[in-house]
Amino acid sequence: MDAILKAALELLIDEGAVAFTIRRIAARCDMRVGNVSYHFPRKELLVQTLLDDLIENYSRVLAEMVRIPSVPAEEQLRLLIVLCLDDIRGKRTTRLFSELWALANHNDFVADRVRLFYQRVHDYIGEYVALVNPALSPDEVHTVSLYISASMEGTTPFLGYEKPWAHKMPAITALAAKWLVDLARTVTSRDIAGLPPVAN
Repeated sequence: MDAILKAALELLIDEGAVAFTIRRIAARCDMRVGNVSYHFPRKELLVQTLLDDLIENYSRVLAEMVRIPSVPAEEQLRLLIVLCLDDIRGKRTTRLFSELWALANHNDFVADRVRLFYQRVHDYIGEYVALVNPALSPDEVHTVSLYISASMEGTTPFLGYEKPWAHKMPAITALAAKWLVDLARTVTSRDIAGLPPVAN
């Protein structure tokens, strides 16, 4: 099963969502289609397993590199932001998530799995937002976490692996590590409530 998952991951990264078929995955791991289908009758189940493995790996990395009890919550949030942006610079993350978003655009099951994956990401960020800004309600914490996540993910098409401004990612990471943490610490309920309607 590990060989199938490895082949599926490599196929998505190297050839994209268009090539992501059970037949192509079987060819890549030198198996019969029936053997791959036995473990994963639908490619959507492969996506689910890939995302489950990814969140497990990210959880492990967070435990080792971010969740350090002696480190203040603001610094842990900064470390999390740097970790995510450094990850986006890699070929695997830049290409894999772009392809998963493409699959999600046309497949409700994949869209739901991707949504659940990002909900976990927002929950991780939200833990730190709640600690550095306890005045925020749970819904406001989620809104700020979503904003931080969207700000980081939005760098992918511009600053990810082999993207036009990839060389600027260290500077963008430094800006994000400072200003997103400052935002999480200082944002108020009034800020989150939104802009008043524009008068005609």
